[in-house]
Amino acid sequence: MKETWKHCFAEVDDIRMHYVTQGKGKLLLLLHGFPDFWYVWRFQIPELARHFHVVAPDLRGYNKTDKPEGIDKYRLNLLARDIFRLINALGEKQAILVGHDWGGAVAWSLSAFNPQAVEKLVILNAPHPNVYTTRTKGLLRQLQKSWYVFFFQMTELPEEVLSRNNYFFLKNMVRRSLVRKDVLTDEDLKTYEEAWSRPGALTAAINYYRANMHPSILFSERTIAFPKVKAPTLVIWGEQDAALSKDLTIDTDEFVAAPYSIKYLPNCGHWVQLEAPKLVNKHILEFLKNS
Repeated sequence: MKETWKHCFAEVDDIRMHYVTQGKGKLLLLLHGFPDFWYVWRFQIPELARHFHVVAPDLRGYNKTDKPEGIDKYRLNLLARDIFRLINALGEKQAILVGHDWGGAVAWSLSAFNPQAVEKLVILNAPHPNVYTTRTKGLLRQLQKSWYVFFFQMTELPEEVLSRNNYFFLKNMVRRSLVRKDVLTDEDLKTYEEAWSRPGALTAAINYYRANMHPSILFSERTIAFPKVKAPTLVIWGEQDAALSKDLTIDTDEFVAAPYSIKYLPNCGHWVQLEAPKLVNKHILEFLKNS
């Protein structure tokens, strides 16, 4: 794939954030999840850049973005603040957000607590944080799917296991989560390994779970009161997600005080942007044009 994008850095509060950018127009941010980095959007960047100023950052702790030490440095409110500050650092007051996995959680949070900063919202396989915490407790199937969340609470062992044998476990986890195995090549995995191997990157990625999904948080009777999202919202969901049950999409519209729609992709797993890039791009562009 010929690179037509640019690599840049922005000072965002106390961290230096790396991002890839292409195109002109309204600002559109692509927010990745675990264990990805900007590269997961390689099939979206060129297409969306035909219409928008696309920016795909490495989130806090990932790849070439700074990696603050300490679990508390990865709480969801700080991750959302990073993106709010990035919008400002790029000379804008508002952006379109497209978020997957943890990037989706960040996008949900920013849209709820800083509605003035979000024009439209697109979520890919990322449940609303309140839906996740309330439904996971009552769904045995989802608890089984979330085994890794509890494993990640351990100290040091997750890093040791995931990095063993040139990140074999992590590579295998990603590949097994795909319905279409051919969308992730050996060359792609070498690119991922390079990002995971950066000092502190793996611990930072796991700290997302330690900071926000400890059992004391997941099973607490108290939940954060998220204001309703005021931006038009589209959810795209791969139905064969190995980590997140389709049940986690139920009643999501209750958290959105704006036009809301959902597109289910029956033959896709967790990484819909890789497995069905043309369809995902089509849904995103139609939504942004018509909403």
